[in-house]
Amino acid sequence: MKQRILPSSYLSGSVAASFRKFLIVCGLILCLPLLANAQDKANPQIQRTAHFAEILTGDAPDDVADLRSMEQQIQQVSKKALAATVGVIVGPAQGSGVIVSEDGLILTAGHVIGAPNRDVTIVLNNGERVKGVTLGMDRSIDSGAIQITTPGKYDYLPIRKSSGLHEGEWVLVMGHAGGIVKDRLPALRLGRVLASSRDVIATDATLVGGDSGGPLLDIQGNVIGINSRIGNRITANLHVPSTRYLEDVDRLKKSEVWGRVGGTQPYLGVRCESDRQEVVVTRVTPGSPAAQAGIQEGDEILRLNDRTIGTFDDLKLMVNQYSPGDRIKVRIRRSSGSVITLEVELADRRELDRN
Repeated sequence: MKQRILPSSYLSGSVAASFRKFLIVCGLILCLPLLANAQDKANPQIQRTAHFAEILTGDAPDDVADLRSMEQQIQQVSKKALAATVGVIVGPAQGSGVIVSEDGLILTAGHVIGAPNRDVTIVLNNGERVKGVTLGMDRSIDSGAIQITTPGKYDYLPIRKSSGLHEGEWVLVMGHAGGIVKDRLPALRLGRVLASSRDVIATDATLVGGDSGGPLLDIQGNVIGINSRIGNRITANLHVPSTRYLEDVDRLKKSEVWGRVGGTQPYLGVRCESDRQEVVVTRVTPGSPAAQAGIQEGDEILRLNDRTIGTFDDLKLMVNQYSPGDRIKVRIRRSSGSVITLEVELADRRELDRN
């Protein structure tokens, strides 16, 4: 068998090509850590420890690895939360809010907006200012809402029902602590649930002036409440539960105002038989709001501000959801069969008693 002898030019070309391939492979190997690091920054992965699921539901970290996992989780949540947390300027007052829909529905505190149909300036995360209008509010729990009116698609956060919260669960709060400052992002603070009920959530997450209306979040980034009242200590604060917003969202969007201001006793001035199926007026107190509006004995009360009245207890409950000075529409059926709507301005029973 004859040995084939290759030309020297071929050998030198083959070696050169192989060397070039070798350099390319080495270069790729050297670049892999840089590429992986860039990918991690673009899509950060949380290093989930065996204890991670329990931490999300309120357990304390056991070691440094748990702390790192928790830190990574909060860092990931904070990016989305910052994009949806806004500053709210209503007249001379400032507060915070959180966007919860792509079209710009904002949840905030009732005392931040003050009243419906007011012009609002919304300060977005990037410093841009857009226009909005205040919607409805429930004064008894301090809930309120705003609609951004400048057209656009906005970053927003999902809402989780707060009814499943339990004592000790980790939470985050965001808001413009101390007021809106140019080129300063909202502050993020960590805390835990102290207590939770249908009408209020208490946490030890630090709040100061300017945080009102900002979001209370679970550690996974869902809105579970809105910052409302700062306690005597800045680590004992109250928040409006998200479940109440979900229940009342239609009324808020319609710019309804309801709820009793603390320390008042709204008064209509009628009596009805509690054991009857119909809510028929048996007595109208002379000089009362009902008497001044023209409600008479024998009138059947059908609705209060478009809400159906089924029993006398319903009537008392609904009246107690308003405040003295509120003007409400009362739909009645006269004994003659005619149906009319009267407008009543509620009074404060305490003022009547003093007189």
